[in-house]
Amino acid sequence: MAPKYAPSLRARLPPVALLLQIAFIVIFTFFVEIGDYEKKKAEEFIFSYAKFQDIHVMVFLGFGFLATFLTRYGFSSSGFSMLVAALAVQWATILNGFLLFRSFNWKIRIQLKSLVDAELCAASTLVAMGAIYGKTNPVQLLVFALIEVTGFVLNQWLIQTMLQTRTHWLYSIVLINIFGALFGVMTSRFLFHSEMQLKHEKEKVSRMTGVFAMFGTLFLWMFWPSFNSVVEQNTDVMCSTYLSLAVSAVTATAVSVLSSSKGKINLVHVQSSMLAGGITVGAVVTSAPAPWIAMMIGLCATLLSTLGLRYLKDHMLFAFDCHDTVGVLSVHAVPGILGWSAQLILRLATFSNSTIAVRFAVHHICILLITVCVSLVMGVITGLLLKWSFWKPPQENKYYDDQAFWEFPHLLVHK
Repeated sequence: MAPKYAPSLRARLPPVALLLQIAFIVIFTFFVEIGDYEKKKAEEFIFSYAKFQDIHVMVFLGFGFLATFLTRYGFSSSGFSMLVAALAVQWATILNGFLLFRSFNWKIRIQLKSLVDAELCAASTLVAMGAIYGKTNPVQLLVFALIEVTGFVLNQWLIQTMLQTRTHWLYSIVLINIFGALFGVMTSRFLFHSEMQLKHEKEKVSRMTGVFAMFGTLFLWMFWPSFNSVVEQNTDVMCSTYLSLAVSAVTATAVSVLSSSKGKINLVHVQSSMLAGGITVGAVVTSAPAPWIAMMIGLCATLLSTLGLRYLKDHMLFAFDCHDTVGVLSVHAVPGILGWSAQLILRLATFSNSTIAVRFAVHHICILLITVCVSLVMGVITGLLLKWSFWKPPQENKYYDDQAFWEFPHLLVHK
């Protein structure tokens, strides 16, 4: 018979978390220094800080509340998201400094831009976490974050090295959703249990948790133009992203009603799919599409995302034994690949030379294939590692339950 309460994490979580944190402090002591040697003007600093602040809010507040829809997993979804993001930012700063920016004399010089880069990596980790929410403990999530950030930075390094691509910021924005979603789904595939074939009794939404999840979605929805403007800081990017997001909000509501047997709106579908337009249009911002093109891209992305949440999630479970808690495959991977394809078509339309067009298409497709391969391989490795009983994974009867990890003094029974 399964124990009534989950096993204590005292012998696992504190040693792993503190050991990692002390290791990062030692690395920062000897290899990291803060310095902005360009002496920017006050206006430039304010602009840089505003951009950092927007991304900061999205990562810690937006993604933190986005997954609080589970009725008994609110503490864990928000608390573990912050824990993982805080660890991922530190690890990403180190890896970005050594691999992507080719630091000299083994010194990493960090600025606000460095923190934005690190938080983009953390965002990819939080996207990937959506596939395994509720089925892992915090120790597993820390290991998961370390490997995901390593794989994401490694993927960028391979793209830069093998394909001589230097547009680091562009491919960070575009590949965050594709890499994170595929990584998380593949990890979830290896954590699958036969009990997951049936819907868990705690895998449901309540009125209060749904409101909190919508709260996180609204923060992401409002700040997504800043997210995409990391690539190209101009009015075209802001307007295209905003218009695409507006179309997504309307389309998600309409499609949710049409796909419902009772003709009602599903809050989870709406609060997830209304971001699809921003995800998709992020891939085409450098092409400066016309407003109607950005809006059409948002409509198509939201249509696919909403229908995917309604139908694809269950089919993935029964056909491939893959349980995707948040539905990151439909919410992030499908819109990301659609945007990647739209970028390819828009860029090819601008080339008059067929040879150049073919070279660009091959280069563009190779970047996507490398990303897919690296994400799937790293996801397999992570899934096999997290299955190890050493991490004391939660049992099925404690999935999606805060009481397995958090104190609830008001529930104590005093005898």
